[in-house]
Amino acid sequence: MAYTMTPTPPGPVGSQYCVCKVELSICGQNLLDRDVTSKSDPFCVLFMEVNGKWVELDRTETAVNNLNPAFAKKFIIDYHFEEVQKLKFALFDQDKSSTQLYEHDFLGEFSCTLGMIVSSKKITRTLLLGNGKPAGKGMITIAAQELSDNRVITLSMAGRKLDKKDLFGKSDPFLEFHKPGDDGKWMLVHRTEVIKYTLDPVWKPFTVPLVSLCDGDVEKLIKVMCYDYDSDGGHDFIGEFQTSVARLCEAQDACPLELECINPKKQKKKKNYKNSGIIIVKSCKITRDFSFLDYILGGCQLMFTVGIDFTASNGNPQEPSSLHYINPLGTNEYLSAIWAVGQIIQDYDSDKMFPALGFGAQLPPDWKVSHEFAINFNPRNPFCSGVEGIVQAYSACLPHIRFYGPTNFSPIINHVARFAAQATQQETASQYFILLIITDGVISDMDETRHAVVQASKLPMSIIIVGVGNADFAAMEFLDGDSRVLHSYTGEEAVRDIVQFVPFRNFRNVPKETLAKAVLAELPQQVVQYFKHQNLPPINSEPA
Repeated sequence: MAYTMTPTPPGPVGSQYCVCKVELSICGQNLLDRDVTSKSDPFCVLFMEVNGKWVELDRTETAVNNLNPAFAKKFIIDYHFEEVQKLKFALFDQDKSSTQLYEHDFLGEFSCTLGMIVSSKKITRTLLLGNGKPAGKGMITIAAQELSDNRVITLSMAGRKLDKKDLFGKSDPFLEFHKPGDDGKWMLVHRTEVIKYTLDPVWKPFTVPLVSLCDGDVEKLIKVMCYDYDSDGGHDFIGEFQTSVARLCEAQDACPLELECINPKKQKKKKNYKNSGIIIVKSCKITRDFSFLDYILGGCQLMFTVGIDFTASNGNPQEPSSLHYINPLGTNEYLSAIWAVGQIIQDYDSDKMFPALGFGAQLPPDWKVSHEFAINFNPRNPFCSGVEGIVQAYSACLPHIRFYGPTNFSPIINHVARFAAQATQQETASQYFILLIITDGVISDMDETRHAVVQASKLPMSIIIVGVGNADFAAMEFLDGDSRVLHSYTGEEAVRDIVQFVPFRNFRNVPKETLAKAVLAELPQQVVQYFKHQNLPPINSEPA
């Protein structure tokens, strides 16, 4: 076993676009007993693969004399959906105080991706020895939890009979919300808009993360200050009060909470001082702002379909100039795109059975053109087992079809959309469909494709287009609505941007992981956007 020891855990590995942090809890069952007079004293070491080497990230405490340990120490890892994050969990029996792993007896290990763990939420697997054989009856259980407080608070505030501060008019009030900082000073968290010329303002409802407002502690004191706005920045203080989120939550739509706004200086000077007005909490609601990982941990499956362009413009697959020519290394740009996207998405589908479809070819025996055919030639069961199954079916079908045309996208988009539409009948966040289209050129049915994309934007579905070869891909950029909203030929707007296009030529001379990051960067946001728009929480979500 070649392990690389690092004295201190390295910084976050991977891109700077971290979705969140994941906490992994580790338990062992029926571990090997390496001690003669007592039981093993196990500890677990976590490694991550970095540039082909296993690098130690962290290790648990040692569980003394215990073959079924539940480790208190948790592993915390930055989670990146668009990367394959390979992890190894190795268990050792501590024999000495040394930090060198070779000084301790090896109890077994288990390797997987972080994606596999979060998509299952909890996994139990057999521990293996260095020779690949089971480590006795030893098992490891790994449970994942997102490490973020995703609660948000929405407040609707008003004021009544606030002090008049302007000489020739009323006040221009606004509110500031502060929380105690680590240094003991009050720290500004939120400022409302200014309501002009009134002593009875009604501010717009606003939403802030609960962590921002009170560090997630609903009992923590917060301070609300009311000012009269001045254009020169010298805002006049009206009054303040201290409260907590728990107290604010007493406000209901039918029964608002009223809090006195106090000016301490006035309170000291005037014996009959009552207050400087009333601040009204009209409503206060705490909800959860769910993340992509919340939906995945909640059991949402990513349903992956591949659509492959077999039009004549690709060239004869027997000739090296063809985009479908499989080189001596066993690959081409089509296969590279399938691997880049598929190897990440397959972790998020429990049965790993993926439909693989082709378009633009003539099929035996009658050689009719098809724009939606199963590349395994089994229309009733177009599913391939894992990414390897797609690759095998693709290679096997090449000699049996004739490349033809035209390049029609809409049949395959509508094919996947039919399944996505069926999924909406469940009214749960259980399935999201991803269509990967790999193509070499200009779309022939642009109007129908635009219409299909606009209709699909209403469904739990995203489309990834990878352009191979050196054709003009302007039409693909048009479908990718990053810069403008896509319209159907009827004038209907897409509800959301669901298309991500990348030209493969931009990624020919960079590590293969770079293509996956570019292609999948927008997907988590698209998944969350759809389910939020439908008001669908994760299946197993806890109330706020």
